[in-house]
Amino acid sequence: MNARRARSLKLGTILAVLIGAGLGLAGATQTWYTITLTARAGHFAPLAVDGSTAAPALTALSLAGLALALALAIAGRLARLVIGVIGILLGVCLIIASVGNPAHTAGVRDAISKATGIAGTASVNALIGHASASIWPAAALVGGALVVLGSLAAVVTGRLWPGGSRRYDAVRFEDAEGPASARPSRTPAPRPGDSAVDDWDELTRGEDPTS
Repeated sequence: MNARRARSLKLGTILAVLIGAGLGLAGATQTWYTITLTARAGHFAPLAVDGSTAAPALTALSLAGLALALALAIAGRLARLVIGVIGILLGVCLIIASVGNPAHTAGVRDAISKATGIAGTASVNALIGHASASIWPAAALVGGALVVLGSLAAVVTGRLWPGGSRRYDAVRFEDAEGPASARPSRTPAPRPGDSAVDDWDELTRGEDPTS
């Protein structure tokens, strides 16, 4: 596989995980279900339930998916395999969090209990007259599927991806003054008094210091 195709494969895989996690995160802030309660509830206005209430784990899972995509971008070959396996499990959890009947979702029941003051699974379920779902549960489901597919692609093809920059891999530590061969001689310069002492020693030996 040539380098250009490998880069495209890496980019496409990371984008799939990013988009999938982004869909889950966006869905957590949107209305998932509109619940119409029965007359027994004493609450006649439709009750809107957002994604973070219907699926409390959705936000945390989506944020983990974003972090996983960033990790894939910088991970080495072995780390991509590990991260990919984690991503598959994460995507499956996103799918599970996005699927469910509102009447059997703990987050929805909690929202109804908060609005009506009635507790108990059977009692709350009896208050649900009609439940309509928006497109956001399906969007979060698609997001989870994208995370699974992107992570699976990372496991299968991660070994073919180009590595990170090697710019800083080989770092050479040298003396600030360069190699020893290039260093100038460090012979100390003679002090002013040294010359006079040498001349005197030569005179005492009967030698002429001026010759």
